[in-house]
Amino acid sequence: MRRTAANTAIVVDSTADFPEASERFGNWRIVPLYVRFGDESLRDYVEIQPDAFYGRLRGADELPTTSQPTPGDFLAAYEQLAEYDRVYSLHLSSRLSGTYESARTAAAEIGGDRVRVFDSRTASAAVAMLGLAVQRRLERETTDEEVETLVARYAESAGLLFTVDTLEFLARGGRIGKASALAGQMLKIKPILTLAEGEVVPVKRVRGNQKAFAEFVAEFTRRTRDEPGLRVGIAHADAPERAAALADMVRRERPRAEIEIMTSLGPVVGTHAGPGTVGFFWSHDA
Repeated sequence: MRRTAANTAIVVDSTADFPEASERFGNWRIVPLYVRFGDESLRDYVEIQPDAFYGRLRGADELPTTSQPTPGDFLAAYEQLAEYDRVYSLHLSSRLSGTYESARTAAAEIGGDRVRVFDSRTASAAVAMLGLAVQRRLERETTDEEVETLVARYAESAGLLFTVDTLEFLARGGRIGKASALAGQMLKIKPILTLAEGEVVPVKRVRGNQKAFAEFVAEFTRRTRDEPGLRVGIAHADAPERAAALADMVRRERPRAEIEIMTSLGPVVGTHAGPGTVGFFWSHDA
């Protein structure tokens, strides 16, 4: 059966950092994760927005914690989409969160194969960009096989680089992965990080923001071609100036590229990345 935007829906979780998704596209839904300050549990982007979150985080005595959506949360979203023959559910790397497993549990409860759940093996705006790539194919008609091929290719070839002010947040949240070897060496060191097989891994260590930015430029230009199919996403945690500098760099180095998304890291991703984080994502999409 041909898949179109009229008969196929897309579900992402809130860590895609694409809060306007369901307003832009009638066939999209967002399932929020939770951030908890003490005994207070708040739905990501629904009950707490990034600006309020970062203000609260900077003054918090204890770091907040996060939790994945329940299978019931996903089930409610899938049931809202009952008019669609197929649902593609695209989620944060399973190495970073149990969100993917919650979605799979809900899909199994529905039964059959109407809901297909994918582990993106990436995070933040990269998941939103994957969803947008699927949406473009739906708008010109596609098949399940073509979408599965797209998701697999995206996981293998899409680029992601980010840097954090401190590894403290990743370490406390248990999301540090193979970058743990850097944790004790952070004095004036800026780690350049990526996700490989869905896990945080170090790319390089440099001293200071200026050298980190230069490394971003070097890696981006080495791994991309200046062509109309190059799509870029930029995300930051309470660091809009750094995000703007990245956008300027993309326009300068790859003028034919499209900056598809510029967004804040939401409360859940921001809990683990920490204020000052900035990153960007890219893919070549014909």
